[in-house]
Amino acid sequence: MSRTTHPEKHSISRIGWLRAAVLGANDGIVSTGSLIVGVAAANVARSEVFISGVAALVAGAMSMAAGEYVSVSSQLDTEQADLAKETSELAGQPLLERQELADLYMRRGLNPETARDAAEQMMAHDPLAAHARDELGISEVTTARPLQAALASALTFTAGAAAPLLAIAVAPASVLVVAVAIVSLACLGALGVLGARAGGAPISRSLLRVMFWGALAMALTAGVGRLFGTAVG
Repeated sequence: MSRTTHPEKHSISRIGWLRAAVLGANDGIVSTGSLIVGVAAANVARSEVFISGVAALVAGAMSMAAGEYVSVSSQLDTEQADLAKETSELAGQPLLERQELADLYMRRGLNPETARDAAEQMMAHDPLAAHARDELGISEVTTARPLQAALASALTFTAGAAAPLLAIAVAPASVLVVAVAIVSLACLGALGVLGARAGGAPISRSLLRVMFWGALAMALTAGVGRLFGTAVG
């Protein structure tokens, strides 16, 4: 009897880089596009609008990279501390740790005998990995990766911010605000679709979510720019 394989690919395997990438691109489009719309609404020169956009891109990319690195590093520190504690407990109280694992399996639906057998086999194979996965929720798929998250955020923020900057270069000055808003919303829509497909989520919900918040941000900054531009003028 031949043995067949059934390979499966799950979206959770992408969660580490996908979260950082979607956040970076979304923030790049929304924050840079909104700033450009706000500055342009104040009726300043195109060159000043462009410089403001470039400054927002550089500052935002560095902020995203630093923020992701610090945040995910803190998560990694917590994971490592928990693993060190678990290692100590496994060395000092192996029988209690085996029973703890068996109790976890029983709460998940195994009968006591099967749970004890499973716990014994897991403890014999790789006790730390078993406790990390089943007790702490730490696995190779979900473990924190600070550098990966920081790089993904910085690069995707830059890619997202480049779209409204490009609109400055090609749009007539008379419709600059509208052009940047349209380009930014279109890119947000595309990002929502790509993020939903990559994560296996409903497209319509993701699309509406990113476009709503992007439109709201640009509307508010346009109002502020118009208000201050009128006051200064």
